Amino acid sequence: MKNSKILVFGVGAVGGTVGGWIASKHSEVYFYDSPQVIEAIKKNGIQLYENGKKDKKERIPVKTISSLDQLKDPDIVIIAVKNYSLDSVSKIIKQTYGDKPLILALQNGIENQKILPKYFSKIIYAIVSYNAWFDDPQSSDRTIGYQKKGPIVIGTPQNDFRKEVMDIYEILSQGVETIVSDHFQDAAHCKMVVNLTNSFTTLVGHQFREISDPDLFQKLLTNLTYEGVQILKKSGFHEVKFGGMPSWTLMKAAAKLPICMIRPIFKKNIRKMVMSSMAQDILQRGGTDSELESLNGYFIRLADQHKMDVPYNRAVYELCKKSFGKGDFHPMDVKEVFEKVVDHSHHKQ
Repeated sequence: MKNSKILVFGVGAVGGTVGGWIASKHSEVYFYDSPQVIEAIKKNGIQLYENGKKDKKERIPVKTISSLDQLKDPDIVIIAVKNYSLDSVSKIIKQTYGDKPLILALQNGIENQKILPKYFSKIIYAIVSYNAWFDDPQSSDRTIGYQKKGPIVIGTPQNDFRKEVMDIYEILSQGVETIVSDHFQDAAHCKMVVNLTNSFTTLVGHQFREISDPDLFQKLLTNLTYEGVQILKKSGFHEVKFGGMPSWTLMKAAAKLPICMIRPIFKKNIRKMVMSSMAQDILQRGGTDSELESLNGYFIRLADQHKMDVPYNRAVYELCKKSFGKGDFHPMDVKEVFEKVVDHSHHKQ
């Protein structure tokens, strides 16, 4: 795969980090995004730094294209856009390149597994197990911080395309820790449990405003993930450990043990949390699109299939669904969120 032509479609925080790490090791990597972003990359390159080490940021000069027609027959297309843009982007790629390239999908969740097969036959899926963010989400400049350098977990739902999976592994692992999983669906769902917190921390403005009741914040967040684990178990999924994610046992303990007992571990994990892409989209950019449906909505639909009582997840989902689409969102107090949880609990009774 040394001479493979690779197109990175979408230079967001994930596309910029993954693409930048590859481009520093692989000569034929090309980036495509909006004209403003491409112009900024031409001028300043992609600048990456590890959390807390901004003074040591790395500037990576990269190749760009301003039109897909400028790159003939790429071997691999890395699609690094959110699920809500994936269908329209897939149409554009298919119209330009047909079904020739191998697709590497970098979306959260499993919604991409419904969308991409409508357009492509060779698809490798990835789980991005680190957080990344823009210094200035409003700017076209691509200065990106990242929590840690990976890992990225790759695979397919049916464990097919083994050669292609290893080809992708060979390329990615040059620049970032990469793991091949034979239990990809379980791994993807385990990551989704962690992603459930993105909507909640956005809803209450974590890192944007002071949390009025830390105990209630802890209670809401830990029960949100514990309910998520219960939903997965009921749905037949199994735990896969990777990337330093908290174990299902720890998630249960965090929700069930007295708050004071688990507080030190909780605080330690909260300090590791960086701003989610959902928070950047909704709170910083004032956007209305989010991955709420493909993450939280998906878990609610699973819970409904099994007639499960999940008041924490249902309350957070309904509040986010009502608030995020307005374009002028203001964070809620944790006490308001908990009142909604209590309402659902009483209604169930």
